Amino acid sequence: MTATQLTPDHVIEELHGQLRGPLTTRNDEGYEEARRVYNGAVDRHPWAVARVADVADVIACVTFARDHDVPLAVRGGAHHGAGFGVWDDALVIDFGGLRSTAVDPAARTVRADAGCTWGDVDHATSAFGLATPSGFVSTTGVAGLALGGGTGYLTRHHGLTVDNLLSVDVVLADGRFVTADAGTHPDLFWALRGGGGNFGVATSFTFRCHPVGEAGIITGGPVLFDIADTEAVFRWYRDALPAMPDELNGWIGVLEVPSAAPFPEELWARKVCGIVWCYSGPRERADAVLAPVRAFGSPVLMGLQEMPYAVLQSAFDALLPSGMQWYWKADVFEELTDAAIAVHRAYGERIPTPLSTMHLYPISGAAARVPEDATAFAFRGGGWNGVIAGIDPDPANLAAITDWARRYWEDLHPHSAGGAYVNMMMDEGSERVRAAYRGNHDRLVEVKRRYDPHNLFRINQNIAPGPVADRGARQG
Repeated sequence: MTATQLTPDHVIEELHGQLRGPLTTRNDEGYEEARRVYNGAVDRHPWAVARVADVADVIACVTFARDHDVPLAVRGGAHHGAGFGVWDDALVIDFGGLRSTAVDPAARTVRADAGCTWGDVDHATSAFGLATPSGFVSTTGVAGLALGGGTGYLTRHHGLTVDNLLSVDVVLADGRFVTADAGTHPDLFWALRGGGGNFGVATSFTFRCHPVGEAGIITGGPVLFDIADTEAVFRWYRDALPAMPDELNGWIGVLEVPSAAPFPEELWARKVCGIVWCYSGPRERADAVLAPVRAFGSPVLMGLQEMPYAVLQSAFDALLPSGMQWYWKADVFEELTDAAIAVHRAYGERIPTPLSTMHLYPISGAAARVPEDATAFAFRGGGWNGVIAGIDPDPANLAAITDWARRYWEDLHPHSAGGAYVNMMMDEGSERVRAAYRGNHDRLVEVKRRYDPHNLFRINQNIAPGPVADRGARQG
């Protein structure tokens, strides 16, 4: 029985009767809201959305989807650009109602439900002056980011999110509930650290935390330069960052200055290149570490200041509310060549809309000292995770931002490492997924065959288990 045939009331009641949380189908009030994800350009119509109340609900949904051969989508924070949190004719497991956290300050760990955002985690850990490496926007979901790798402001200091993941609770395709960690299901734990949602439905995570700055206070913020200075700024950054201490992280990009406070009005809508810094080490060393940053060039804005780490994490949330039109292109860069920098200058000068941007996030310092085969995340040779994001609130501008991002990527891709960070890819096909995992891909296929041989969990950056999964090709 396929999802398009799952219309009789008795079938809906079969699943509804197994759930504590609400089940929303196409004829129900609230369906339009239930099917939305962060990317407003995604317009899909799932068969039903189950807002799960506990792990038992997750098991019921997995069992139902498997037994009825229904596509199964999983929505945590729903931030992924490709919108895999919903799918046409799918049953969606929606974790939005499960957002509890628990911090153990003595052990320096935090446990988070799969519906949590990183803002939820930061709120919980900051009370103890702790943090775990995460992303750059606090409305991002914990589950998606953690399963895909997790680059963020603490990457150079404490590694990727997956390097700080201690255990994951997972519902498997056969309905079993297991905890994967270094000692239990170690093959599954290895795959979950970068392999995405291919192996089961993660229901909660436990992360290692670290003291950050002085009782959670860091020094950071943007340093912006005129777009005409792009090549000089990128070259200085490329050459200077490797010699800087791990406690200092900075992502670089091209952007348009937001026409809003706290940015000075005289800079509004100005095209710039910029670096957003985060120094998370001891306060007494901050001035010395940041001296080269303050001394370089002629910035149009020097925005470095002390602030709580959680403030930096959430600094861009208000500019990027849910529902914007997004189109992403991504690659990893193991070096920033002069030729690549020239591409950034050219496309930075013709950013099509105020929010469209390009960012390069470091994968260096502590993250680069982890062996390439230690986790599924494969890009451990240093370098940067790059993303080109066309963004605008108006659907009429989707074609323009998509065209800019695609052309930018086409000109930049020859200078890349050949693969991308899966959390920043659109739905781009199996060869791009293979390139994202490099030499780890074949091992991931083996784990997939072991835990999901029929490819139930396929609405993702899919790692297919082989011919047995032919019936499970993505639908919609």
